[in-house]
Amino acid sequence: MSTNSSSTCTVQTPTASAAQESQRIVTVIEPITVQLEQELNLEPDKLRVAAYARVSTEQDEQESSYEAQVDYYTRYITSNPHWELVGIFADRGITGTNTKNREQFKKMVEMALAGKIDLILTKSISRFARNTVDALQTVRELKAKGVEVIFEKENIHTLDPKCEVLLTIMSSLAQEESRSISENVRWGKAESMRKGNVYMPYGRFLGYRKGTDGRPEIVEEEAKIVRDIYAMFLSGMTVRHISRELTKRKIPTPGGKEIWSTSTVESILSNEKYKGEAFLQKTYTADYLTKQKKRNCGEKSSYIVRHSHEPIIDPEIYDRVQDLIAKRRPFRSQLRDRHAFSSRIICGDCGGFYGHKVWHNKSGAYDVWYCNHRYNNTEKCLTPILREGEIETAFTAALKKAGIPDASYSEALWREKVEKVTICQDRQAQFNFKDGTVIKVQI
Repeated sequence: MSTNSSSTCTVQTPTASAAQESQRIVTVIEPITVQLEQELNLEPDKLRVAAYARVSTEQDEQESSYEAQVDYYTRYITSNPHWELVGIFADRGITGTNTKNREQFKKMVEMALAGKIDLILTKSISRFARNTVDALQTVRELKAKGVEVIFEKENIHTLDPKCEVLLTIMSSLAQEESRSISENVRWGKAESMRKGNVYMPYGRFLGYRKGTDGRPEIVEEEAKIVRDIYAMFLSGMTVRHISRELTKRKIPTPGGKEIWSTSTVESILSNEKYKGEAFLQKTYTADYLTKQKKRNCGEKSSYIVRHSHEPIIDPEIYDRVQDLIAKRRPFRSQLRDRHAFSSRIICGDCGGFYGHKVWHNKSGAYDVWYCNHRYNNTEKCLTPILREGEIETAFTAALKKAGIPDASYSEALWREKVEKVTICQDRQAQFNFKDGTVIKVQI
């Protein structure tokens, strides 16, 4: 008896989804630029690359750092065959806490936003900006235009979506480092002043140079000019007559200019350092980010150092001059107060005052102000001629920048606030307010 046995084989029928999966075909359509490159066998466009370098002081060791940064980035960019060097942008002796005076930095950003730069390289966030707001704002503006910034030290690539939080943290650390450095520098200066150490801006200070022991040393040829100025003033000459006499003698100013301004003469006559004393911390930095300086009216300690160095002017003569200045001041004010702008607007070229003129055209007469030496020197001053209304508008803009948004020009407010206004060739006006605030506006 035999038993028939049969073996069965189970065949699985593919499911609908599996069948669809096996039939799915994906075709990649490359971007048009890639297709053209492949068809024409073209090389991709080179990235236009720039680098930014900065050192915050002009000391010798910093100078070598500056040159090293420029040399490094030049070699680094030119060695990459896929990169094209646009330029190395570098600021020397400029703080990173704001972008206000960093001309090369601003030029680089403008070129990038105009589509002339694709990639910016920089050593670190602190080289780029120590101000968190400035760093983030600039990076975001560049990112919106497709421009990438690479911070080498932190290995941050700004087109990477994950970099925003890291960049914020690192920028904040850089700003805090700047604050700490500022505090250390301020402390060091305060300690130096407590010890009676006297510093002078020797490059623009008539009569002294830095001696081998670090203390002020008299330059006799220049000291003679200082003594002559004091003697002329005591003989009855006005500050204006003294400035004209010095210009006539072709004696260069402390800044090396040919034309003496009355403000320069006044500064020499009232500077206590010429009698061998020093009054330290007349001004102070109110904000480490903006570097805004203010006159010290008791907010900070001040220091009087007597017998700090050899005097050029005998203390008794110096005191006599101060008494005479005080006696003449009321009469000088009466003379100058004929117009609020008189003796307050200064030419940035020669240091002379702007004067008032009335011009006429077909529409009628209008008031203008320009340098008094504009047409009576062999070298014509290039500072602009300004209408009175332009000066008033600039003053209003300066008030807004100084944190007084609702104020507008009035003669009383001008007399209350303005110590002097310096006009430059590029129509920039620097307002020096009586509280020590310095504001620049474009006219």
